[in-house]
Amino acid sequence: MYSNKKIAVIIPALNEEKALPLVIRDIHKDIVDEIIVVDNGSTDSTFSVAQENSATALMEDRRGYGYACLKGIEYARGRTPDIVVFLDGDHSDYPEDLVSLIKPIIEEGYDMVLGSRIMGIREKDAMTPQSFYGNKFGTFLIKILFGFLYTDFGPFRAVKFDKLIDLNMQDKTYGWTVEMQIKAVKKGYRIKEVPVRYRVRIGKSKVSGTLKGTIMASYKILITIFKYWVS
Repeated sequence: MYSNKKIAVIIPALNEEKALPLVIRDIHKDIVDEIIVVDNGSTDSTFSVAQENSATALMEDRRGYGYACLKGIEYARGRTPDIVVFLDGDHSDYPEDLVSLIKPIIEEGYDMVLGSRIMGIREKDAMTPQSFYGNKFGTFLIKILFGFLYTDFGPFRAVKFDKLIDLNMQDKTYGWTVEMQIKAVKKGYRIKEVPVRYRVRIGKSKVSGTLKGTIMASYKILITIFKYWVS
């Protein structure tokens, strides 16, 4: 379909041995050139499951979503893809919706396309109340402080690789998605949100599924927003 574009998918994964095969199975192999799974210090067989399902498996023992994404980017530098898609390994996203993310980049020249769970169809209880309202509050702050209206901080996103490198991503943990979205606005990137489907994940969320994760993520998101507002 898009044979003239080299597309890589980066999947940060922490203890996702059950969900990961389903995620990889549902990725369009006729579109994607390489699937990169970054095992973020799993205690199960996530790493070997990735290998068994024909993905490139990397190990990042330092726990943190940003650490895993940065590991994937470091590897991708040597592969020089045109577009990188970030996708969670818990089967909450629909990998089939990847086409909706890359199409505006290829056909309309957008620099970054975000999959919005808020705009899309969600299964009941797929987003916890704290996740839903946290997104609402965080995106409202970005609108007020940076003048750009997002609807979601969802992890499912596609970005031109050269633009991704230019963002010089730094966050190692919960502020990763917010940092990317704010920096893209500040740099004047062409940004679009598209609706994506969202379902109840396999297993328990490491963020919204625990009180500690919810508090830490909320704190980091707010700190990240104000950090880039004053810088």
